[in-house]
Amino acid sequence: MLTFFAKYLTVGVINTLLHWATFFICLSLGLFQSTANLLAFCLAVTFSFFVNARWTFNQQATAWRYLLYVLFMGAMAFSVGYLADRLGLYPLITLIASSALSLACGFLFSRFIVFKGES
Repeated sequence: MLTFFAKYLTVGVINTLLHWATFFICLSLGLFQSTANLLAFCLAVTFSFFVNARWTFNQQATAWRYLLYVLFMGAMAFSVGYLADRLGLYPLITLIASSALSLACGFLFSRFIVFKGES
């Protein structure tokens, strides 16, 4: 399981950079944090899903797996952004919280639900 997590973490670093850059671009365009975080996450999660399917878990990237992963992770990203909007949190705090939750929950969800089985 440590090998899976190390690979997932490597993809996660690239994914995080993509997410953060997209988030700040969306904010500069006037979007709310909730919307910016959801859009940024959907872009980043698409990247990480396909790379993790192939490289981390050595599994086929099916439409069903993609939909399951994006719905779960997108709901989590939107929820963090929504809470941040309601609490008036600084955007950097939103990104840090979202990134931490995405790493932990995303790995567990991927390993034991989306890509369960032989890998």
